[in-house]
Amino acid sequence: MDKNLYDLMDWAAIEEITYSECDRPKKILGSHRVDGGFLVQAFIPSAKEMALLIDGNKNPVAMQCMDEAGFFACFVGRKQEFKYKFIVKYDNEVEQTISDPYSFDSIYSEEDLSKFDAGINYEIYEKMGAKPMTISGVEGVNFSVWAPEAMRVSVVGDFNLWDGRRHQMERLGDFGVFEIFIPGVSVGSLYKFEIKTKKGEPMLKSDPYAFYSELRPNTASIVADISGFEWSDEDWMKDRENIQSTKINESAAMNIYELHLGSWIRKEMQYDENGEEVNGSVFYNYREIAHKLSVYVKKMNYTHVEIMPVMEHPLDASWGYQVTGYYSPTSRYGTPDDFMYFINYLHKKGIGVILDWVPAHFPRDLHGLGCFDGSHLYEHADPRQGAHPHWGTLIYNYARPQVSNFLISNALFWADKYHVDGIRMDAVASMLYLDYGKNSGEWVANIYGGNENLDAIEFLKHLNSIYKKKNPSSLLIAEESTAWPKVSGDLNDGGLGFDYKWNMGWMNDFLEFMKLDPYFRSGDYNALTFSIFYHYSENFILVLSHDEVVHGKATLAGKMPGATQEEKFANLRAAYGYMMTHPGKKLLFMGQEFGQMNEWNENVSLEWNLLDYDIHSKMQKYSKALNKLYLDYPALYKLDYNPDGFEWINCTSKDESTVVFLRKTENEEDTLVVVCNFTPVVYEREIGVPFKGTYTEIFNSDDKKYGGSGVGNKRAKKSVKKKVDGRENSLKIKVPPMATIVFKWAK
Repeated sequence: MDKNLYDLMDWAAIEEITYSECDRPKKILGSHRVDGGFLVQAFIPSAKEMALLIDGNKNPVAMQCMDEAGFFACFVGRKQEFKYKFIVKYDNEVEQTISDPYSFDSIYSEEDLSKFDAGINYEIYEKMGAKPMTISGVEGVNFSVWAPEAMRVSVVGDFNLWDGRRHQMERLGDFGVFEIFIPGVSVGSLYKFEIKTKKGEPMLKSDPYAFYSELRPNTASIVADISGFEWSDEDWMKDRENIQSTKINESAAMNIYELHLGSWIRKEMQYDENGEEVNGSVFYNYREIAHKLSVYVKKMNYTHVEIMPVMEHPLDASWGYQVTGYYSPTSRYGTPDDFMYFINYLHKKGIGVILDWVPAHFPRDLHGLGCFDGSHLYEHADPRQGAHPHWGTLIYNYARPQVSNFLISNALFWADKYHVDGIRMDAVASMLYLDYGKNSGEWVANIYGGNENLDAIEFLKHLNSIYKKKNPSSLLIAEESTAWPKVSGDLNDGGLGFDYKWNMGWMNDFLEFMKLDPYFRSGDYNALTFSIFYHYSENFILVLSHDEVVHGKATLAGKMPGATQEEKFANLRAAYGYMMTHPGKKLLFMGQEFGQMNEWNENVSLEWNLLDYDIHSKMQKYSKALNKLYLDYPALYKLDYNPDGFEWINCTSKDESTVVFLRKTENEEDTLVVVCNFTPVVYEREIGVPFKGTYTEIFNSDDKKYGGSGVGNKRAKKSVKKKVDGRENSLKIKVPPMATIVFKWAK
């Protein structure tokens, strides 16, 4: 061993490196100026021999092995800095020429890090994670991660034998961010972060900012380049402001088909030559689904699809709501480019895409965000604040700027990189209330002694303000199940700033009403009409979602009363008719449009074979026609959130369980009269109408082509001057049993 070389070296710091406990390896590794020249040091545990190849020199300089763990060094007597590479001979006799990872500058500016530290670096995903790039003519990947309480962080992967000693990362200032550029790593490489905690315990963590991840049950992150997809949805994006207008007097039609990509359609399981299941073989690719889904959605006259979470998740049974890879579209269905194709293709077919997103909680999986750097980094340390006892998940610490930055950036990421048309935030109620799902003693009050989560409120307002500023035509939708005020209210008026809120109250009341035997519905008549009294307090979406057709609740058809399927389906047609003519945007879960009888199961495809049966094919035909009615008549959507768009004619016919109402626009000629009968009785009835003229029945859920009895009003009806329902003019009509009928007025 060269004594002069030995004396130049900081052996205490080198021990930190060889014991893989160093968080600032650049102070030792690489080239450093010393008296008379430069000291070059490298740590490659599997290296047998090393040499330094200086640019412009033919002959390499031998490096001495200064520690048998794999620490090499040499002295170069030069006055000027120089570029170099290492020639490494490994213990398996393989020889490789590599660039030194510790010879590259950081891609972060002080401003980048300061803004992240303050929670306002909204494009942090452009740098955090694994980014393929070329630095100083060298191709590789820049890795970075936030782990402030870690003793040491390394990148491990299939490019370094998953050895945490090899690529120890540099801590950047006091910001808690670790970084390293590794030359030669390419797109498609598997990697994780090995984090050594302050207790000296190593952990393997997936990259929170990874753009792509392995197919479950594997959990490694995958280096991905998502910059190469060529979008061709310019026309859609340009016109999206009108397609999704939320203006009070120009509200756009929105009829959403909610689906789970893995069970909308599904393939037969494939087996390998050993008879083992081929992992993931049951799933269609995003591109395949795009073609099939767009045809179906257009045929059925839906305007949007809402996709249950596509962000990477380890457990199929979570349906995607327990996310570990927030920036990764799940590899179950393909690559990031495949998912971009999916959205681009649907846009070109005139279909909007809304993503379910879960900022409320995250799972405890060891490779995920929980105890990320050995501390409670993303979650609260106190389980009364940081854990959902019923869900078994962890709650984000929204007060920590870098955590809120992670989530806000993620929402912006899907709008920016994937052109999504809306984000539906899951479980917002659980964010707003500190005691949500908790018993006494299981939660901590806020500083005022209340149960409101002040940090979550501020987070939501922050997120929504920035999201709408950057993506004014992309929608923000809250699944919020309480009476929290102004969820869809303006931020400047004390609201949370969402565009829409799911109407869970209507869903619960209406389904309970529909479950009743028709002869007893009169006793719960208020459940039918109550929603209008609070409808204009929020911008509501009427939803019949996936949550209503699982866990023993029965499908929508299964909930309906009746001794026969025909009776059940008559109830269902009437229910859908009322839903589609009631103010508010609409959402229906997949399979319910044709009356699937078995509860939804994420492990099997929808029962498309049911369409071979007349009753189901007619139900699908009915849903298609009802959706078209909705699209064809602006009165059914244009003034959804303006009280001028709705008017009761009769909401007091309790004994008959019928209601009569108007849907309107600013133009009288658009006016529709809607009659809903929730009993199996035919009524000859006089109803009040708003104008003198002719009224034509344009829709009837009891039509025989939909499976009904065929009772209706085939001829146009002329009003008479007779006061009924407080109106000067009236009609005498036949009201079909268990049906919704719609009349169009003409002078």
